[in-house]
Amino acid sequence: MDLFTYAAEKKKEQEAPLAARLRPATLSEIIGQEHILGKGSLLYRAIEADRLGSLLFYGPPGTGKTTIAKVIANTTEAEFRQVNATIAGKKDMEEVVEEAKKNKGMYGKKTILFIDEIHRFNKGQQDYLLPYVEDGTVILIGATTENPYFEVNPALISRSLIFELRPLGEEDIKLLIQRALTSDKGLGGFRAEIDEDALLFLAQQAGGDARRALNAIELGVTTTERAEDGLIHITLAVAQECIQKRAVRYDKSGDNHYDTISAFIKSMRGSDPDATLYYLAKMLYAGESVTFIARRIMICATEDVGMADPNALTVAVSASLAAERVGMPESQLILAHAALYVATAPKSNAGCEGIFAAMHMVKEKGDLKVPSHLQDAHYKGSSKLGRGIGYKYAHDYPGHYVNQQYLPDEIKDETFFHPGVNGYEKQIREYMAFLETL
Repeated sequence: MDLFTYAAEKKKEQEAPLAARLRPATLSEIIGQEHILGKGSLLYRAIEADRLGSLLFYGPPGTGKTTIAKVIANTTEAEFRQVNATIAGKKDMEEVVEEAKKNKGMYGKKTILFIDEIHRFNKGQQDYLLPYVEDGTVILIGATTENPYFEVNPALISRSLIFELRPLGEEDIKLLIQRALTSDKGLGGFRAEIDEDALLFLAQQAGGDARRALNAIELGVTTTERAEDGLIHITLAVAQECIQKRAVRYDKSGDNHYDTISAFIKSMRGSDPDATLYYLAKMLYAGESVTFIARRIMICATEDVGMADPNALTVAVSASLAAERVGMPESQLILAHAALYVATAPKSNAGCEGIFAAMHMVKEKGDLKVPSHLQDAHYKGSSKLGRGIGYKYAHDYPGHYVNQQYLPDEIKDETFFHPGVNGYEKQIREYMAFLETL
């Protein structure tokens, strides 16, 4: 490299976005992804020992797929080549393969090929790589935001280890922002400080995306005027501007969190669809866990709707599964669907009151004996013990019902379930009254 080329490269490096400048060079510098990069893990050991096979990294943007590939590039003795599937064509692949063949044949050196956005390659491009991955000419490392089982050639998948990267946690994002503010490679020269509430806000609103958080803090530091004390102060107001989102009072471990979820549940219970949507939106906007919200909807469906509309629980459970599989932002539609169903369904807590009353009875009366005619009679000699004698099989009688005692003798006249007059429970009341006439 001549002097001018070197100077151009240094200038390019200095002017690169903060996320690129701060990209880790070693395994120890990587933040997050402990489930696959913890010390002693398979991937950690393979990178350290430079004994890699073909890999596929799958996960949302900003979670470290390219970063891990760059760390591998810094630690491996193999030739490392990188292409981006959004702009690379078959000719680029042919050049890499030819170079890899020479490295292997003439120098006994491996070639690692990193393909970013590998799902953008069409079937023909992926098929072209297959024989060279199979015979070891190249070691493939692919990165994709899409599910590889849907977007990548099954033959390539079968020859690769797949590692799913997860969104970074709030603490990871906070650590990353603090590193950016103090690092010489980052924003250390600006002498900037960030308020605790601004740091928490950015960590929450980044959505697990390291790049989004770093872009926001870089914008904040480089556009905020220096204060009289000589420092640049990143306040909550600045953080809101940088990430283009207003802060909501919603500390996930504080009162506002519990107040909001309480209001959400009470709005569903109170059959107010508008308030239900408002509090749902507030939680989603603040970055509340989709799983947490779905769990509360399921509880409300059975506690406050219950048998007045037995389908409410089915809708809530289905929505919970769908929200987990689809993810945000589409999950907000699924959760709204379920919350509105519960809010507008007829209400009853008869099932809830019934189980509480039954639990209280068990606690008070202890282990009451099961009536002998209901006891298990599916074994030899049961009749000699009086088990099952006198039991009436309901399907042998008109209406598939026969009047007989089911509760223990001591509480045979107790009633735990009192169906109301709303929704399906009205039909239950009518049916139970009909049975009494048989």
